[in-house]
Amino acid sequence: QVQLAESGGGLVQAGGSLRLSCAASGRTFSSYAMGWFRQDPGQEREVVACITRGGISKYYTDSVKGRFTISRDVAKNTLYLQMNSLKPEDTAVYYCAAAVSPAYSIFRTADDYAYWGQGTQVTVSS
Repeated sequence: QVQLAESGGGLVQAGGSLRLSCAASGRTFSSYAMGWFRQDPGQEREVVACITRGGISKYYTDSVKGRFTISRDVAKNTLYLQMNSLKPEDTAVYYCAAAVSPAYSIFRTADDYAYWGQGTQVTVSS
């Protein structure tokens, strides 16, 4: 198993930046494909960005392309989400997730992920 803990959320004005971190503990971090998801109250959890085990391949949902960057640091067992040019519609609780990955695959749906952090609130004011 792996335990995940997000940090870095907060309140920021539109156009600002935040960097979310997800610290992983437990089983080897490099064994997992990772993803960032977000959820508004009353809405389904949606994928934001995903990254393969090796960090080579990445996926971004259309609404964040060019603004958000996902990365991972194996030495620090940490996943990151750099968020620039934030918009009010980016407001949500952000979750990191881990998927057991026997191969270097991208997983884009929440059902593919077995492990989740507790979430961190991101609020973007207009």
